[in-house]
Amino acid sequence: MKAISLNHPLIEHKLGILRDKNTGTKEFRELVNEIGMFLCYEAMKDVSLEQVEIETPITKMKTGKLDEDRFAFVPILRAGMGLLDGVIRVIPNAKIGHIGMYRDEETFEPVNYFFKVPKDIENREVIILDPMLATGGSALDAIELLKSKGVKKMKFLCVIAAPEGIERVEKAHPDVQIYCAHIDEKLNENKYIVPGLGDAGDRIFGTK
Repeated sequence: MKAISLNHPLIEHKLGILRDKNTGTKEFRELVNEIGMFLCYEAMKDVSLEQVEIETPITKMKTGKLDEDRFAFVPILRAGMGLLDGVIRVIPNAKIGHIGMYRDEETFEPVNYFFKVPKDIENREVIILDPMLATGGSALDAIELLKSKGVKKMKFLCVIAAPEGIERVEKAHPDVQIYCAHIDEKLNENKYIVPGLGDAGDRIFGTK
């Protein structure tokens, strides 16, 4: 499955503000949440609905209903938390797990330090959240951890993706669909996305 990028003027406008180094923490955080909502809408295009009967003020009718309880959001800490508020506005009853990772600044590979998910995670469709898909290391580790728990259906949501990270994830896990707001040019020598938007975690939480 090829990565799906949200090509839309409104997304481009919001990404332009996100990328600007002068954008403050509050506005940056709000925009990441908004983009998370758009990504979630796109990722839900293929979900199945159950038919239920309701009564409008005029008449009875059948309508589609989403079984929200069969979904789980799993942000990769800490930057993935920046997308969480936006996506749970779309599916408020989804369960939430957490995967904690940080990047080793010498090897550029992720180091895992925390993993907690709902007990019945294997019965849910899992949506992994991380604003940046750079080398793909964190995404791969998260996917493999979840598969080890029996998860069979996953999607990966990010704001910015590098071609190198997309290629690495698609090669290892072709069954995991990637959704992003934009696919950027490349990674630089320090494995940061170019043009990118800097360190998403630091900018979301104001730690730099």
